[in-house]
Amino acid sequence: MTRFDSLSLFAALALLLPGALPAAAATDPICAPTEFEGSRYTVCHAAPQALELHWRDGGDRPYRSFGALADALEAEGRPLRFAINAGMYDTDFRPIGLYVEDGKRRVKLNTTEPTADKKPIPNFYKKPNGVFFVTGDKAAIVTTEDYLAAAPEPRLATQSGPLLVIDGQLHPALIPNSTDRTRRCGVGVCAEGQVIFAISDAGVNFHEFARLFRDELGCANALFLDGGRGVGLYDPALGRNDISWHGGYGPMLAVARE
Repeated sequence: MTRFDSLSLFAALALLLPGALPAAAATDPICAPTEFEGSRYTVCHAAPQALELHWRDGGDRPYRSFGALADALEAEGRPLRFAINAGMYDTDFRPIGLYVEDGKRRVKLNTTEPTADKKPIPNFYKKPNGVFFVTGDKAAIVTTEDYLAAAPEPRLATQSGPLLVIDGQLHPALIPNSTDRTRRCGVGVCAEGQVIFAISDAGVNFHEFARLFRDELGCANALFLDGGRGVGLYDPALGRNDISWHGGYGPMLAVARE
């Protein structure tokens, strides 16, 4: 069972009884610190229908920071409530894989196989990798191959890798007690279709991070989004407006107040 000891009674009710609360409360993101096996994380619940993807502004320039995105949404009368970096990107902040925003595909699905001389294999290409997408008010995480075969028409989609949890099983390449420890962020689709994001406060390995989603958060499917000094979170309620040490973020998943 997931433990959120720091959640208020109101937040707990928002998770358990969304129909008993105002519509705005049911779709508001809720972030709280939690601990799993001695490592600390920030874990956020967000309603699928409230999620948005952002990458470039009206001038076709990458936002690069949560602050720039917040300013742009504020100008539209939609204050930014929550954001997290949404996947890996190149030095020009272009997503490496599939990117669908407002139903429009701006970057195609990346089905490239890593070459034999690529050692270690970059995280994005550690198969199976996958896609997080939202259609209507439903979210899903599937392998890249399954996404290609199904050819859905999502409202938003972002591709990354590796998958952390696949139908309740850990990715077979994840190594227990690995010394590859860094800050990581990811997304899971969990019990009753809940979308749960997690970002570690310090270095964790892939195996630990995957077990957080499966064993603590109850997510049957989870996807690694990014790691290292480039991971970040925006949540005014927690005083978080992180800055990327890579010069900026690429795609961002966000929730704004309508």
